[in-house]
Amino acid sequence: MRHTRTKLLFGEEAHAKLQNAKILLLGVGGVGSFCLDCLYRSGVRDITIIDFDRYDVTNLNRQMHSESHEGELKVEALKHHYPEVIAIPTKITPQWVEEFDFEPYDLILDAIDDMWAKIALIQKCYAKLICSVGSAKRLDPTKIEVRSIWKTQGDPFASKLRNELRKRKFSGDFDCICSSELPRIKEKGSFVAVTGSFGLAMCSLALRRIGL
Repeated sequence: MRHTRTKLLFGEEAHAKLQNAKILLLGVGGVGSFCLDCLYRSGVRDITIIDFDRYDVTNLNRQMHSESHEGELKVEALKHHYPEVIAIPTKITPQWVEEFDFEPYDLILDAIDDMWAKIALIQKCYAKLICSVGSAKRLDPTKIEVRSIWKTQGDPFASKLRNELRKRKFSGDFDCICSSELPRIKEKGSFVAVTGSFGLAMCSLALRRIGL
């Protein structure tokens, strides 16, 4: 029976919470697509995915289902594999964040890499937010951690994010999926063992926050 083994681990009551949860997933690339797959396989069905990008040859090394949908919009392609999701093909910008209604969602999962959109998200809905920071340029998934945004180590992107939040006198807190492994290169190279593991870690944290 579907979800039997997940229910054994979480328990019937907790798993029912997962099935009734309403999740917003922002970005379905190297991190977000693996997070989506994990959420869906675990029994979450009310998932809204938002991304403006298309699959192309540069996505093939790290993004779920990219091989069979080259040239297609990611969110529309992913509906073929996860038919119950709500797919919104749009670019996430500070203005979009300002105008979007986040109130109906139990959790907002941020798997985008735009600094200014992230800052807008944090300021508007940090209490519901789980944020992925620097997953590129790394090789070791065993260095992945869940930390407060104020306590990440070895992540220049998270450091820049903190600096910008301090400039705005932001004093809230939220969880980040991060890595203590220092970036190995300056260019934005990526490795699916790390980016995918970021997405799975994000899913795990989301499910535990909802169900346990």
